Amino acid sequence: MARELSTAVSPPRAAPARGGGRAAAGPPRRLGRRARGWLYVLPALAVYLGFAIWPALNTVRLSLLTWDGILPPVWAGFSNYVKIFRDAALYEAILHSLALIVFFSVIPIGVGLLMTALLMGKVRRGMTFFRIVFFLPQVLPLVAVGITWRWLYGESGVVNQFLDLVGLGSITRAWLGDYGLALIALGLIGTWVMSGLCMMLFLAGAQKIDPSLYEAAKLDGAGALRQFRHVTVPGVRREITVAGVITTIAALASFDLVFVTTNGGPAGQTNVPGLLVYRLAFNEGDIGGASALAVVLTVIVVAVVSAVRYFTRDDQS
Repeated sequence: MARELSTAVSPPRAAPARGGGRAAAGPPRRLGRRARGWLYVLPALAVYLGFAIWPALNTVRLSLLTWDGILPPVWAGFSNYVKIFRDAALYEAILHSLALIVFFSVIPIGVGLLMTALLMGKVRRGMTFFRIVFFLPQVLPLVAVGITWRWLYGESGVVNQFLDLVGLGSITRAWLGDYGLALIALGLIGTWVMSGLCMMLFLAGAQKIDPSLYEAAKLDGAGALRQFRHVTVPGVRREITVAGVITTIAALASFDLVFVTTNGGPAGQTNVPGLLVYRLAFNEGDIGGASALAVVLTVIVVAVVSAVRYFTRDDQS
């Protein structure tokens, strides 16, 4: 009875704040989580800043100097850029790189889409082995690839031996030494290297497409070609963008493959900007000019890659 009276007389307790005491501890906890997140990111960020951002900024600084790598540098301003843009070899090298985009990017993407259409949804014995073999060029060092293809393209190489075997011995030649065909022969090496990467990207993207879309297309009377055009290609649009960016950068920034196979020959027909940067820096000792050309090459790569991303964006009408 006394308990009931005391309960009735005692004033009601104030309702606890919504969320209890956690509301006050919310912001500090969020800050703690952010701090822990930055701790996880800092190692990778430090590596990126040290090996990507700082060298890039240092290259811009060197491009404004006249320096041979030994004597003290002298301020040159934008004279290195003026010298670079007055050199006709730069424009020829840029044109060669743009031509290589066709072989490093456009053709491999087409081949990758074709192989995806042929292999998608068809489980056959040995398919894993086939994919590994097709992707193998991406694993091999480009120096080894260049040496191998230089032997294949030689006067007594496998390519000419095959042409002799099929009765086309009249067109055999040293392909990488031919003035009119050296760039095409070099580009076909890039096609061989990049096609496997594109195929693997597109196969991975096609596996995420809802099978009901193909069933609906079949019910509407769509054949294999229309299914590929209206279901598969839109389904792998993001993978096409990724492949286009990677292969375009490989074409514009190519150096090791060109250096090993042709070294810019014959008569400069396979010169690319990356090779010119190497020659300016290590053959002519013009570190400032090489840095200026590297900055120009970076701007070109960013511009072309931005255009690729724009034309392959998802919301394109």
